[in-house]
Amino acid sequence: MRKYFIHTMGCAMNEYDSLRIASTFEKLGFVAAEEMEDGDYLIINTCSVREKPQNKAGSAIGRFRKIKKERPEVKIGFCGCVAQQEGEKLLKQFTYIDFVMGTDGLFRLEDIIAHVDSGKRLCDRDVNEGGLEIDIFKRPVTASSTVTIMKGCDNFCSYCIVPYVRGREKSRSEIEILDEVKYLAENGAREIILLGQNVNSYGTTIDKSITFPELLNRVSEVDGVERIRFITSHPKDFSDDLLAVMRDNDKMCEYLHLPLQAGGDYVLKRMNRKYTYEQYREKVLKAKDMIPNLALSSDFIVGFPGETDADFEATLIAIEEIRYDMIYAFNYSVRPGTKAENFEDDVPLEVKKMRLSRLLDIQKEILIESSEKYQDQVIEILVEGAAKKYENQYSGRNRQNRVVNFISDTILSSGEFVNVKITEPKQNSLFGIKI
Repeated sequence: MRKYFIHTMGCAMNEYDSLRIASTFEKLGFVAAEEMEDGDYLIINTCSVREKPQNKAGSAIGRFRKIKKERPEVKIGFCGCVAQQEGEKLLKQFTYIDFVMGTDGLFRLEDIIAHVDSGKRLCDRDVNEGGLEIDIFKRPVTASSTVTIMKGCDNFCSYCIVPYVRGREKSRSEIEILDEVKYLAENGAREIILLGQNVNSYGTTIDKSITFPELLNRVSEVDGVERIRFITSHPKDFSDDLLAVMRDNDKMCEYLHLPLQAGGDYVLKRMNRKYTYEQYREKVLKAKDMIPNLALSSDFIVGFPGETDADFEATLIAIEEIRYDMIYAFNYSVRPGTKAENFEDDVPLEVKKMRLSRLLDIQKEILIESSEKYQDQVIEILVEGAAKKYENQYSGRNRQNRVVNFISDTILSSGEFVNVKITEPKQNSLFGIKI
């Protein structure tokens, strides 16, 4: 029986696509390999949003190459956003790769495997011109499971490669989405995370479609679904209707990922973000006012072309003012094919590193303060699994998306809801005892 191994890099959308890749292999009779050395098909599913993950993809392919040297019959597939971006170049650069598959190639993976099995090397980065239709596919169902509701992006932020590797926005039909949610709930999922590059735009490419807030309410009506999250929202069209659903629907978690990217208006304009900091601030403060205990997270790019010391200070002021529960911050790196590629990258790497360090230090203090508020609180946790190293210890998340590790004197199963008293709030996780 042949085996497949998938190494996934990047965002939750890539994780979802890897589940679809795995489903196709299993449909063809393959089984998952626990170790890459045991795989007959070695797949890397890549991310090109930043330079570092793209470089890591090259390193991973190098490890695949060593396996193929020992077992020449092994097939290697290079998939995802880097594959969509580079295409045939990868086949020429890495002569041991058997196929390159772009982001829309998933729909043709069975045919690709058949061609590779016949001894052919090929590149498929054709873009599907129709709508976004994804069949319900067999996959391991976890207590917290993801569902893609749309793909692509029409915002064209000047630094971002997504519209070029994921294409323009396409939404799935409401019926398809709800059918997949029902399948997941029937098989044990209790939390549903809806995925899209900009979920606020859901439905705009479908005639007579419901809005994203309406979709959230429909998902909440599915039997078995107890919690709902979503990623990612764009601030420019984050609406009052969405806030109202988050406030009024008990199944909506008090968690919002709303990327600011930078605090200075000059940089935001250069990024083509289509909002000012004041507009962003107004929406965020309104969200905090409407939704008690709301946890906020954000993305930041440090050292964007043209960012002055004053612009960076504006970002620090924003972080201090809004006080995020979590941030994802990175040094700017040029992405080929974006508008910002034509900007002079005039912030030295040493300055970028220094600024990023300052930003993370400030956020660390905010996170410590935020964590301390949980001391002695009793919070509801969705159990995700047992710890491998420690007896009677389990892990899960609260409604604010905080990781919680806790001790239980009874055996628990994934998907259960339990109350945990927090005894030790740590920086990146909370620790407690089930009561």
